[in-house]
Amino acid sequence: MVWLVGALLLLWLAWGPVVLLVAAAALCVPRVRWWARDRAYVSRRGAARLAGAAAVLAAAVVAVPDGWLPIPPAPGVWAGPSYVGRPAVPSPVAAAPTRNPHLAAEDPADRPGPLGRQPEVATAWYGLERCGRLEVTSADRLVALCTGRGGQSLRVVDPDSLRPTATHELPERPEGSACPGDVVYLDAADRAVVAAGDRQVLAVRTASKGEPDLAPDATWDLKPYVPYGDCLVALAPGWSGRVWWASRAGLVGTLDPASGQVGVADLGEQVRRGIATDEAGAYVVTDEALHRLVAAEDGTPQPVWRTAYTGSSGSAPVLLDGGAVAITDEADDRLGVLFLARDDGRELCRQPVFDDGGSTDSDLAALGGGVVVTNDGGYASPRRTLLGFTPAPGVARVDLADGGCVVAWTSDTVSPGSGAVASRPNGLVYAWTKRPSLTGVSAWYLTAIDASSGRAMWGVRTGTGSLARSGGSRITLGRDGSAFVGTAAGLVRVRDRS
Repeated sequence: MVWLVGALLLLWLAWGPVVLLVAAAALCVPRVRWWARDRAYVSRRGAARLAGAAAVLAAAVVAVPDGWLPIPPAPGVWAGPSYVGRPAVPSPVAAAPTRNPHLAAEDPADRPGPLGRQPEVATAWYGLERCGRLEVTSADRLVALCTGRGGQSLRVVDPDSLRPTATHELPERPEGSACPGDVVYLDAADRAVVAAGDRQVLAVRTASKGEPDLAPDATWDLKPYVPYGDCLVALAPGWSGRVWWASRAGLVGTLDPASGQVGVADLGEQVRRGIATDEAGAYVVTDEALHRLVAAEDGTPQPVWRTAYTGSSGSAPVLLDGGAVAITDEADDRLGVLFLARDDGRELCRQPVFDDGGSTDSDLAALGGGVVVTNDGGYASPRRTLLGFTPAPGVARVDLADGGCVVAWTSDTVSPGSGAVASRPNGLVYAWTKRPSLTGVSAWYLTAIDASSGRAMWGVRTGTGSLARSGGSRITLGRDGSAFVGTAAGLVRVRDRS
């Protein structure tokens, strides 16, 4: 009987839940049921041995440091294709180069991603810790902002082994805080500037004498300016050197890293998304309007313009070529992309996308004079993607052309929760996607979409089951052509075979 249980277990791991359904159906046959019952007593000792072996294995897994084991796959590793499509040929997308002098690196969209040439997938298991934001230092190391049951931590990660080389536990956040925990960027000194703890901003060194290291370099306490019960939802470096920040309740301010001087203004509208900055100031989207602000000499934000929009926005502002800024909104139960002029806030055009309505909680991907938007509609919780089910499909590109909006293409790719990132040198858009499965297997893929046509060029399976979902983590491209993303249980890297 033990051998039969072992065989069923192997089949279950290979083909997923459908094996259990077949086994349950077989037990409905009286002769099969009687045969299994007659041999059940023989298996008790074998079952005890299996349980003991499982306990020993679990204890060994707990003792192994984070990142030394791959993310365990869920049943169904053979139930779907590991690779679909064919390799892409680079087709660069033209865009005006811009670089904030107070960021550690170039625009991530200017990095190459994988082309799908025999792509290799590597994973690293961090327990039940999700690393929602990844940044690349000037030394090509990864800095991960991770959240687990024990709180938040910063990690410096080796991009080849995906193992952490340094870890720093961040201050605890207030219990019950509803603010996002993925607020971080790397400044020009490769410091991780992060909103952590109770209304604090930390600058943490990521290297010392060339070696990975995480040590607090500066701490700025915003509790005198942000009242109890509120929290920080956005940080962004201004081009003048000040750090712009926003709170959930609608307080927007600047912080001078050198002097610690803080200036604050109250927009009176809730903020849920990130901040965009350029040479002229900062752009903040609230639940009611998009604002452009500039900093006075004492750092106090001053309003330049405010443009109200209909419905609600699910994305941070994105700055485009030609002096435009884009956000999403939902009006008349239809998701749309709204383009505004940066100089005076006038509406240039609005383009509805996705025929079934749609919604998004993901950032837009900028492509020169246009954006790529993903449909998160129906992805209310991870349960929506269990047992091979998928939420609503939809990835679309909307361009601003001749003063109007044009839908360049729409794809039926399913990309719930993580948005999309663009690689302008390759002319590809990368999305974390899920394929529907009649066998009940939840398989996740990194999919490359042609930025010009919207055609899905290739996809590689990165994992199966709930641990392989991204949970809203953003895809990050490395300078060597790798793509990284944090899942619900660790990190994944995809790169072409060299």
